[in-house]
Amino acid sequence: MAFLEIDGLKKRFGNVEILKGINVELEKGGFLVLVGPSGCGKSTLLNTIAGLENITEGEIRVEGRAINDLHPSKRDIAMVFQSYALYPNMTVAGNIAFGMEMRGVPAAERQAAIDKVSKILQIGHLLQRKPSQLSGGQRQRVAMGRALVRDPKLFLFDEPLSNLDAKLRVDMRIEIKRLHATTGTTIVYVTHDQIEAMTLATKIAVMRDGEVQQFGTPAEIYNNPTNIFVADFMGSPAMNLIPAKIDANGGGLSVVLDRESRQPIVLPMPGAPAGLAAFKDKPVIFGVRPEALTDPEGAERNGSSIATADCHIEVVEPAGSDTFAVTNLGGKGVVARLRADAKIQPGTSTPLAFNLSKAVFFDPATEKRIL
Repeated sequence: MAFLEIDGLKKRFGNVEILKGINVELEKGGFLVLVGPSGCGKSTLLNTIAGLENITEGEIRVEGRAINDLHPSKRDIAMVFQSYALYPNMTVAGNIAFGMEMRGVPAAERQAAIDKVSKILQIGHLLQRKPSQLSGGQRQRVAMGRALVRDPKLFLFDEPLSNLDAKLRVDMRIEIKRLHATTGTTIVYVTHDQIEAMTLATKIAVMRDGEVQQFGTPAEIYNNPTNIFVADFMGSPAMNLIPAKIDANGGGLSVVLDRESRQPIVLPMPGAPAGLAAFKDKPVIFGVRPEALTDPEGAERNGSSIATADCHIEVVEPAGSDTFAVTNLGGKGVVARLRADAKIQPGTSTPLAFNLSKAVFFDPATEKRIL
């Protein structure tokens, strides 16, 4: 039995349906990330779990027990907010202990809890400071500490890193991952940042317009996107989505990529998806990640299907550990990820290796993946 179960959940505000039948499960000790663009319903879903929003239809269960009608204080859930929500007139220790004090927890027990979480979060030296004396990252640690001392069944995080600068976001991401590994807590985490989703989650729910587009592990979401939206949203740089055509090639199939004022590229597709045969002589969307389009020397050695074609390079972007090159295929700019020391110049024709074992195809009419 799953630890957290969300079954057919719907939420309406008047005649507007915000959540349209959400079905998600999470195992005990799991880390679920709800990810999607602004306005997709992820924070509303989190608020329904917390009890801050009533639901219209469906059921939310924790350890098999329905919590729909329970008051937020009875759900044994702790929430960490985007704004930290710290009391400015209290010290760090006071902020962490406040909830316990309100529940009548004895002073010695409160102090032991403060000592424990401050050690986990490395904020012991900050306990006598006020929130105004802390950096953004330190405030976020305090907010996490206030949730941790409750030792709840479930932790909810609502975009906790969105107010931090880029470097601090990376640092705090590592801290949250370490916290999860150390404590084994069950977490539901909301973000619009797909890098956070990929690095933190054991399970990801990609949301759009109040619906879950795909639910699975980070590897499943990244390597096997169920539709064009998921393929485009998850990954940095995003997956290349190239208009193409499927042709017969002897007993097999080939994908044909048009190029401006040049001969099309024809790539044989051994082991093509079974459903691709129905698209012979029809348009498709050919999806390939930048790392699956690279210089021949950097191509995956164990790739079962590598095809090489000369491509006209329009732009070269050195990026330290990688070099990105932009070519034009199917009328679109296409990004290739090359080795840092790849010898490549803009305005030249250069061989690029396509790892076709990593390619995916989509129906342009339905935007769903062709299987």
